[in-house]
Amino acid sequence: MSECSRWLADEAETLAFGARLAPGLVSRPGLCVFLQGDLGAGKTTLTRGILTALGHQEAVKSPTYTLVETYDLKAAHVYHFDLYRLGHPEELDYMGIRDYFDGRSLCLVEWPSRGEGVLPVADIHIWLQVQDAGRLVKLVPGTDAGAAVCAALMANNNDD
Repeated sequence: MSECSRWLADEAETLAFGARLAPGLVSRPGLCVFLQGDLGAGKTTLTRGILTALGHQEAVKSPTYTLVETYDLKAAHVYHFDLYRLGHPEELDYMGIRDYFDGRSLCLVEWPSRGEGVLPVADIHIWLQVQDAGRLVKLVPGTDAGAAVCAALMANNNDD
């Protein structure tokens, strides 16, 4: 399974990259995507690009305190998790985390290392790293479904 990466110059390019990624993410129901990177690396911005492309028209905020935001969109049912403030992975069991990963919904998970051992395997790992005045985004497939999404993105958008 091959990875793809791209340098994004600014917030607008991060939003646009999320929009290009969105169709592939909903083409295969039940995908789990891990969003990783330091604070301020663009995880929520990328998520906003994905959600906007899927038809969400309101503000997208990081669910840092609520742990999860739900988006019931025409294209897909999306759960956006932010596990930054999670004290222990087992806390996810108390919130019924397994119910969210139902094989039909798109799950976007920020700070997945905080839920290690409880979260399912990621179909795609997305790493964002601040670099120069922009950010480097790298997609690494974790499953065959994730590899298909990455391959389609590379073919359709000339990502390397």
